Amino acid sequence: MTKAAEIELIEVTKRYGPALAVDAVSLKIPAGTYCCLLGPSGCGKTTTLRMIAGHESVSSGDIRLGPAVVTDLAPAKRGTAMMFQSYALFPHLDIVDNVAFSLKMAGVAKPARRGRAMEMLKLVQMDHLAERRPAQLSGGQQQRVALARALITDPQVLLLDEPLSALDPFLKIKVRQELKKLQLQLGISFIHVTHSQEEAMALSDLVVVMNGGRIEQAAAPREVFNRPSTAFVARFMGDHNVLAGRVSRVAEGNATFEVPGGASFTVPDTEGLEAGAPVEIAVRTDRIRLGDGAAPGCGLTGLVQNIEYHGQKVQVALAAPGVDEFAVQVPETAFFAAPLAIGDAVPLAWTAQDVHLLKPSPAA
Repeated sequence: MTKAAEIELIEVTKRYGPALAVDAVSLKIPAGTYCCLLGPSGCGKTTTLRMIAGHESVSSGDIRLGPAVVTDLAPAKRGTAMMFQSYALFPHLDIVDNVAFSLKMAGVAKPARRGRAMEMLKLVQMDHLAERRPAQLSGGQQQRVALARALITDPQVLLLDEPLSALDPFLKIKVRQELKKLQLQLGISFIHVTHSQEEAMALSDLVVVMNGGRIEQAAAPREVFNRPSTAFVARFMGDHNVLAGRVSRVAEGNATFEVPGGASFTVPDTEGLEAGAPVEIAVRTDRIRLGDGAAPGCGLTGLVQNIEYHGQKVQVALAAPGVDEFAVQVPETAFFAAPLAIGDAVPLAWTAQDVHLLKPSPAA
């Protein structure tokens, strides 16, 4: 197996005429990392992946794989392999020949390429179905074949474009476990495009959250979840409430800010805030207490708008003056010990330690 290599994007930009799809993205992905590019449709994640693969040209900037600049190299000469969202298997070939196809194009003799294809099929636990045609396989089995076909070129980096999107929920969990196991076994970097927060959190060592063609945050999954950089990341990752307003007072290491409805809140002043400055904070939905007394600036009274039972937890949606949407996750046993109904007014509280100050979005 080829030695894993670091991959680096340096001010990489992609334009389609006047439209800016990827805007000066810089990113380092250490060798042997499982990296997920995460974001909504149209954020630039797939375009970024395709530029790394060489299937899209770079308008400006550079892409490095190890010490080599690969920006202008053909896909086959980069040391990367790409697994597409549509598996694109040849229906008239058996599974072995599908996997061996790139080696056939490279002029490798039939016995050698089929032997290597069988090694790859064994790696993805598909060697027992080697004689079948793609139409005789399930979606999950076809995905494994496509994975073996990508890996047969011995890449330094494997690129995956929403590889789990066509699978049912139960199969997704099984296949993502296999993907992570395989990445650890191979020791190379996987760069995986997804719009699923759950998928990114479960798989990655590095989560890259994109928005409007830019990177909002690139960090370990736990860092992204617990300390989102921007309001976009906090909202996109979910399980955070975002409160936005303007600073009215700064004193004793804290800043007080007011939201349009007149309510005021407190945030630790870690950024040297000044009166009049815009400010946004995030508070995790599972850190909020219902019906509990709050310290000044660390609570509000909300009107229950919706209640959803999620098994281990109950999601309560509330509205308050100047706060259109506010969510609280309550453990199931705690909720049903003191159940709420739509229309109830409920005091909410959190601690100053649970407040996270957000930065302006780079894509704003």
